[in-house]
Amino acid sequence: MDNYICITCGNEYTATESPPPACPTCEDERQYVRPEGQAWTTLGEMAPGSRNRVKPLEPGLTQIVTDPEFAIGQRALLVQTQGGSVLWDCLSLVDPDTIAAVEDLGGISALAMSHPHMFGSMVEWSRAFGNAPIYLHASYKEWVRRPDPVIRFWDGDRLDLEEGVSLHRCGGHFKGSTVLLWPEGADGRGALLTSDTLHVTPDRRHVGFMYSFPNYIPLSPAAVDAVVGRVMPLEFDRVYSHFNNLEILSGAKEAIRRSAERHKRAVQ
Repeated sequence: MDNYICITCGNEYTATESPPPACPTCEDERQYVRPEGQAWTTLGEMAPGSRNRVKPLEPGLTQIVTDPEFAIGQRALLVQTQGGSVLWDCLSLVDPDTIAAVEDLGGISALAMSHPHMFGSMVEWSRAFGNAPIYLHASYKEWVRRPDPVIRFWDGDRLDLEEGVSLHRCGGHFKGSTVLLWPEGADGRGALLTSDTLHVTPDRRHVGFMYSFPNYIPLSPAAVDAVVGRVMPLEFDRVYSHFNNLEILSGAKEAIRRSAERHKRAVQ
């Protein structure tokens, strides 16, 4: 049996004799099924033609991206602290070269996911690093395609991890959409890892607030206010989004405030 991986969202499924009949994650209105129809792959099929590239972004923060681009094309971010290392969001591909590169950086003591589009092969990654716990907001139970005891669901709006970072539920894109606060980031000014809860735009001066990115469904003004209300009390000056090179390196709070006002003017 194989753990099949959806080639559109990149999520890995519980092992089955044949591919699942559909991908509920992609059939949701926030995602999509390709015009050619649902298609699947496996880690074994991916590995010969793909590799993960590891790149430092700042002291204590490393990005991992798959080449050639796969599924959504997101990056995973490895946050290294004195208390351990947390993998923020995940990729579908994990192979011996990636494991060795991450081990050289100290390994992974925990994983945390922002939302279901970033789950990737999270259980396989956990297995590669000693069954490191995976932290998911409790509202994601129905979205997990490969249930496993390593997954730890948390409830409420905040979870502090032993590694010295904290998870904050903001809602918006998903009910459980989560950001990670890294207090040591940005030379101690604090960095917020937002995935696409707050999506850094290509001008790197704004963030976007969307219910669905591929289907162009914006968040309502009330939902935007709720997201901004969750993050503004946090201490940070830098934001890292979920795609390569999408970050705001300073003045992130003002950028978020300005972006929220711009968004609300547009949708109203």
